[in-house]
Amino acid sequence: MFASDLEKHELIDFLTESPTKEIFHHENEEEYLHAVGKVTQAVKKFLHNNQKPFSGVTPAQLRPLFDAVEFEKTHDNYDSLLKEVEELYTNHAVAFHHPAYIAHLNCPIVIPAVAAEVMISSINSSIDTWDQSAGGTLIEQKLIEWTCDQIGYSKKADGIFTSGGTQSNLMGLLLARDYYAVTVLNHDIKLNGLPAEASKFRIFVSEKAHFSIQKNASLLGLGEKSVIKIKTDRSFRMNTVLLEDAIKREIAQGNIPIAVVGTAGTTDFGNVDPLKELAHISKKYNTWFHIDAAYGCGLLLTDKYRSLLNGIELAHSVTVDYHKSFFQPVSSSGFLVNDKKYFNLITHHADYLNPKDHDEDGLPNQVNKSIQTTRRFDALKLWFTLRMMGRKKLGGYFDTIIETAAQIADRLHADSNFELMNESDISALVFRYRPKNLVLNVCAMNHYIKKAMFNEGKALVAGTKINQQFYLKFTLLNPLTTLSDIENIIKIIKKHGNEYVRLNLAPADFRRN
Repeated sequence: MFASDLEKHELIDFLTESPTKEIFHHENEEEYLHAVGKVTQAVKKFLHNNQKPFSGVTPAQLRPLFDAVEFEKTHDNYDSLLKEVEELYTNHAVAFHHPAYIAHLNCPIVIPAVAAEVMISSINSSIDTWDQSAGGTLIEQKLIEWTCDQIGYSKKADGIFTSGGTQSNLMGLLLARDYYAVTVLNHDIKLNGLPAEASKFRIFVSEKAHFSIQKNASLLGLGEKSVIKIKTDRSFRMNTVLLEDAIKREIAQGNIPIAVVGTAGTTDFGNVDPLKELAHISKKYNTWFHIDAAYGCGLLLTDKYRSLLNGIELAHSVTVDYHKSFFQPVSSSGFLVNDKKYFNLITHHADYLNPKDHDEDGLPNQVNKSIQTTRRFDALKLWFTLRMMGRKKLGGYFDTIIETAAQIADRLHADSNFELMNESDISALVFRYRPKNLVLNVCAMNHYIKKAMFNEGKALVAGTKINQQFYLKFTLLNPLTTLSDIENIIKIIKKHGNEYVRLNLAPADFRRN
C-alpha cells in the first residue's frame, strides 16, 4: 500500500497531529504557550549576550546568510527557527536599552508595556470600529482624554493613536489645510480636491524642525515650497521676530499663511520653541497652530520641568510620541486636537464599516478620526504602563534624563578638547572632538569617529550637520545611562579621534597639548 516507510510515517504524523495547530485557538493553547515560551527564552538570551549596543556587522557580512534562505523549506521546531533568527537578527539587533546607546530618539522600554504587547498581538483587535474592539475602543479614548488633560485642553478635545510622529504631523497639516479651505474659501477639499489657491498656501516652521513637515507638505499636494523655514536664535529656538517678518513678506507676495508649526523638542538640540509667542503670532494672523511634541511630550510627565511646555494648551493640534518619551515599544504615538469637531474634516462613512446610524446610536468608531482603517491596539501598552507605574514614576525617569544631560554638558564644557554647540532643554547635545592646536580637518575627523564607533559597536552616537559642518550628537533617552557611562564613551571618542590623527599626520605634526 505504501511506496516507502517514509510515506507511511508521514501519513501517521498527519493523522495524529492537528493540521491547524498553528492557528491561535483554545484547542491550540499548549502550542501557543510553547511558542511564546521559546521566544521569551530567545529574548532573555538577547539581553544576556548583547553586552554592547551593536555587533558591528556589515550588510556584506549578512547578505550571504539571507541569500541561503529558501522559504519553500520550513523549520520543524522553534529551536531551529530561533537559531536562524538569532544568526540573522538578534545577534545584531541594536540594543536601545544599553546605557552606551545614545544615538537616536530610541528609548528603552518598560516591562509592563512589553507584557501588553503579548496580549495585543495575540488577541489582535483592530481599533477602527466598536464591533471589532469594544473595550479596546474605550481604553484608547480614556488614554486620549488623559493626554489631553495633561496638555491642558478642555473637554472638547479629542485625539487618536497613530503609528508615529510623521503620521501625527501629517494629520496636523491635513486639518490645517482643510480647515482653512472650508472656513475661509468655503471649499471642501474632501469632496472637491485642492482649491486653486492651494499653490499659495504657506506653512511656517523652524529650520531645526523635523523633516516630516516638508515631506508631509509634499504628500498633501502643497509642495515643499509651501514650507517656509524660519531661522533660529542662538539657542536654536525659532526666532519669533523673523517668523512675523516672514509671514508679512509672504502675505505681501500674495501668498496665504495657513499654519505655524512649533517644535517642543528639536531632534538635534532637544530645545523647545517659544510656544506662547508662537501661539500669539498664529492667532494674530489667523493660522492653524500645530505643535510637534514627539520628543518633548515626556515633559508632560514631570512636574519639575513641565513649565517648558507652557503654551502647548494654546495649539489647535499636538503630536506626541509615547514611543520616544514615555518608554513605550514602537509603535505608540498620538495626535490630539483642542476641539473634536475638526475630525469631521476627514471622516468618511462606509455602510459595511461605520455607517452614519452608528453615530446616531452613540457607537464610538475610532476610524472616524483616523487616516488609517485597520489599526493595532497600541493604547493597551500605555494602559499597562500607567496602571502599573503611574505618571510620577515615569516622570522621575524623564527628570533623570534631563539632569544627566545637563551634567554631560558641563563635562564637555570642562574639556578643552571638545566643542559643545548647545545647552539642551531636554537631552540632546551636539558637539565635536577638536583637540587643541591641531591642524586637521575637524569634520573629517568626527566623521571618522562616528563610523569607527559604529563598526566597533561598544557605544553608538549620532551625527548631524550645523552650518555645513559635521558634529557628533548625544541623544539621551535612557535613565540608566550615568555620567560614568559617558566618561567611557568620551574615552572611546578620544581613542578613535587619536587614531585618525595618527593616520593623517606625520609624527612631527602631532601637536596636541
